[in-house]
Amino acid sequence: MLKLPVLIALFFISLFLSGLYPKDYFTWFLEVSPALLGFLVLAVTYKRFAFTHLTYGFILLHCIILFVGGHYTYAEVPLFDWVKEVFHQSRNNYDKVGHFTQGFVPAMIIREVFIRKHVIANKAFFNFIIVALCLAISAAYEWIEWGVSISSGSGGDAFLGTQGDVWDTQSDMLFATIGAICMLVFLSKAQDKALAELHSVP
Repeated sequence: MLKLPVLIALFFISLFLSGLYPKDYFTWFLEVSPALLGFLVLAVTYKRFAFTHLTYGFILLHCIILFVGGHYTYAEVPLFDWVKEVFHQSRNNYDKVGHFTQGFVPAMIIREVFIRKHVIANKAFFNFIIVALCLAISAAYEWIEWGVSISSGSGGDAFLGTQGDVWDTQSDMLFATIGAICMLVFLSKAQDKALAELHSVP
């Protein structure tokens, strides 16, 4: 796993590249703002609570997905235009990758905090609460998209990114929920190993 200074360097390089002649600077700012806010929070809290490199790596991946979406807008990412044509899809589905990650990465973050801070005493509710929190985060983000779109008019349409799909909001939350579940099913053991290695460091 890449060390933290390398991850930070990749974050800023990716941010810089995404800001070079984006489709629209207003949309770009809206899309990359969560990554910038997240970086600030992680930097401020680093001395009190440093995550494993595994979690930081996936946080960076999520940020890069946001940066790509900000550069092109989620409805116009070229690779997913190609996917749309090849697989005869009705829309560019890059935003579903973003929302899947919006569940996957927060699940990693929440799970690590829960384990290290001993937040949940009853393990029977452990995974359920993680998924529920990820769904709540996804719903809150949909509220933000809705509010921005209403307040900014046509300028917020690219940020909302429904592409004419009346069920876009619901499917976004579904993909975030699936992402959270996939993290718990497929990456829990790897995260446990990373946590064990963290505790073994003198």
